[in-house]
Amino acid sequence: MENFCIQNLFAERIGGVNYGKSTAIYKFEKIKRAKAAAKKAKPDVDLIDLGVGEPDEMAFDSVVNALCTAAKKPENRGYADNGGRSFKEAAAKLMKEIYNVELDVDSEILHSIGSKAALSILPKCFINPSDVAIMTVPGYPVLGTHTKYLGGEVYNVALKEENNFLPDLKSIPEDILKRAKIMVVNYPNNPTGATATLEFYKELVAFAKKNNILIVCDSAYGALIFEGKPISILQVEGAKDVAIELHSLSKSHNMTGWRMGFVCGNALAVKAYGDVKDNTDSGQFLAIQEASCSALADTSITKTIAAKYSRRMDLLVDALTSCGFKVKKPKASFFLYAKAPKSATLADGSKIEFKSGEDFSQWMITENLISTVPWDDVGSYVRFSVTFIAGSEDKEKSVIAEIKKRLSTSKFEF
Repeated sequence: MENFCIQNLFAERIGGVNYGKSTAIYKFEKIKRAKAAAKKAKPDVDLIDLGVGEPDEMAFDSVVNALCTAAKKPENRGYADNGGRSFKEAAAKLMKEIYNVELDVDSEILHSIGSKAALSILPKCFINPSDVAIMTVPGYPVLGTHTKYLGGEVYNVALKEENNFLPDLKSIPEDILKRAKIMVVNYPNNPTGATATLEFYKELVAFAKKNNILIVCDSAYGALIFEGKPISILQVEGAKDVAIELHSLSKSHNMTGWRMGFVCGNALAVKAYGDVKDNTDSGQFLAIQEASCSALADTSITKTIAAKYSRRMDLLVDALTSCGFKVKKPKASFFLYAKAPKSATLADGSKIEFKSGEDFSQWMITENLISTVPWDDVGSYVRFSVTFIAGSEDKEKSVIAEIKKRLSTSKFEF
């Protein structure tokens, strides 16, 4: 009875009077529970976690040392708000050196407390009730979630293997395009590992201009490429008219918990983001911004991290291929997206069927103590991540060999 009054106060966007009463178990909670049960049932077997979506190592020593030095400076103790200038200058310099993209430090770039925070703020700049945000699935849902909070709608465009996991822009209905304000794309992509091309970005810019839509390009994994050079939608002529791009140090610099990134591109959109941000947070700690300057200045950091993931990806692809999986090494990111098998014949001759990626993922945890993340939005898939814990190249080989050993006891059918 004592919670009765507050139960009637919750906003409809999070469930209203039924908030807290749902018995639904979401997939990451299912994974967490399955991992705990598997470790309890088989305490002598190490769980291999290929589901973690964040780096397995600390930030580089040079960056940590820069933070320690900056944290001791009295001038860094106060609110950052939408400052400071040194980080914007470092980010602009990076965009010029890596992407050959010129940015005005005063109007076309602003820091973010990580891409997630930026994605939650942007709908407040553009979305009114009944407006549409176009999202790709499978994908990261945060901007769509906040669009719905504001009374807007989300239209999902499927990322299909036959289209190289790029959205089919021609498939979007006219009535959706008339109401759409924002379209979010994410390349290199989570979870598919797919990369975009400049040709696709040119098509996307033309599409946005034709339909008066802002493109939000989430480039959180942009630096983690295995071949060629990173690309930016802002390299396309006229892209600044219709696009902003989000960059993050979380994955590219092993700085997930530091919450540091930046938004760049269209000046008016960046200004709107900054105005709403100014009423949302007080900015990231200036010492973190200062340390991030040193991180951005050292391009060898991202090259070293990308090389590690590339090496691990080679090992994992070889192991899974030998066990019957049809997988191909992605060109970037630390994610390997694979079709889930339809069934497995076990060593004792028994057969188990999988109706979804989640079925397979749960079985992998329970029977093999190998954790993955299922994605059943567009077909039955699972996402492997090469961010498993391994302190050396020999240990990496050992982990992958153990994965191969556990899976080779079953025959998979696809």
